[in-house]
Amino acid sequence: MIERYSPPAIRAVWSDQHRLDLWLRIEILACEALASLGRIPASALPKIRKGTFDPDKIAEVEGRVGHDVVAFLTVLNESIGQPEARYVHLGMTSQDLNDTAMAVQLVESARIIAGDLASVREAAAELAIRHRRTLMAGRTHGVVAEPTTFGFKVAGWVAELDRAQERVLRAQAEVAVGRVSGAVGTHATVDPKVEEHVCKELGLVPDMVSTQVVARDRHASFMSALALVAGTLERIATEIRHLQRSEVGEAFEPFGREQKGSSAMPHKRNPVLTERVCGLARVVRGQLVTALENTALWHERDISHSSAERIIFPDACAVVDYMSQEMAKVLRGLEVRPERMLRNLHFGGDVVFSQRVLLALVDSGMSREDAYLIVQKAAMRAMDGDDAGFRKLLEQDAEVMSRIGSKLDEVFDPWAGLEHTDLAYERLGLAVRAK
Repeated sequence: MIERYSPPAIRAVWSDQHRLDLWLRIEILACEALASLGRIPASALPKIRKGTFDPDKIAEVEGRVGHDVVAFLTVLNESIGQPEARYVHLGMTSQDLNDTAMAVQLVESARIIAGDLASVREAAAELAIRHRRTLMAGRTHGVVAEPTTFGFKVAGWVAELDRAQERVLRAQAEVAVGRVSGAVGTHATVDPKVEEHVCKELGLVPDMVSTQVVARDRHASFMSALALVAGTLERIATEIRHLQRSEVGEAFEPFGREQKGSSAMPHKRNPVLTERVCGLARVVRGQLVTALENTALWHERDISHSSAERIIFPDACAVVDYMSQEMAKVLRGLEVRPERMLRNLHFGGDVVFSQRVLLALVDSGMSREDAYLIVQKAAMRAMDGDDAGFRKLLEQDAEVMSRIGSKLDEVFDPWAGLEHTDLAYERLGLAVRAK
């Protein structure tokens, strides 16, 4: 991933240096286990533990031998010297390093992402509480529907962010699996106790049954969790983009004092942060397809998955973490305009109350069909630009007034029916301020 969308913490997790450090740690842990089993002399451990490597030299050797693990072992063993070096990687295969190190990297990435998602959730929760009583029009199909509050809308984001965090943590647990079982995974050349020791020290569990690779359904599940997180952040970003449209103007992402929205049009205040989040979500979904295709490998192993994984997992982890950081910034700095929300709520002379008028007429004894026609006619005229507006058009209808005229103020009360929104706050464990 280009540095622009790669937060430093995630970049460090997937750096060549960290990967090679993990390989070295795995080799040392394996040697410790082998020594405890009497398979190699304990006297070899001090020199093995002091083993070092030069990443540039490894890259040079790899260019000649065409194998990254062989190149790593060549350089590492030169630093250890003989006879101790001959005990390194004893009975092991490349995937003992690759899969186990990658599991650690995925676990580390998941922790970082979950932490940044928690920041998004915290910002959303604060926004939901602050705007619990901020009236606005709910919309379906992009059309004003019925009254709601901005806080209630954001509470839905909080709930989805909670699920996103849970998915990441579940995926982290599922992928926290290592293997040190040798070629084709039978432990023919390496004692299972070595695997148990290595995995325990790395915070992993041994794969119950591996071939020469950990089965990639685990990795596909991890990527699926990332894609769903990206989708959650995209949903929030898309809503903010809609609310920032000139015709709506109800909420705006942060805009710096010296920020420029367009090279050509000085008036532009474009939702660039949320648009960026939406674009990057598409990238992660595309990477999920590759992760799913990586699950079908030939026999006990092939490396068709390897080249793709070197791209998709570092990139997806970086992108999702970057998206999380961006959305936390957006929500913390979101400019909410309650007055514009209230104005839009009253669009067309209060057409958002059409269902309440319909129900009031039905309660008065009118058939639903007749009531619907009366209400729809007035609402359509109002939305087509009749200056009278929806309520006034109803007040001009004698039958409507005879049936529900005395109840119109109650029918057009925007707070009627919203008393149950507090339930969402209680379910989410959010503090509810007094009315």
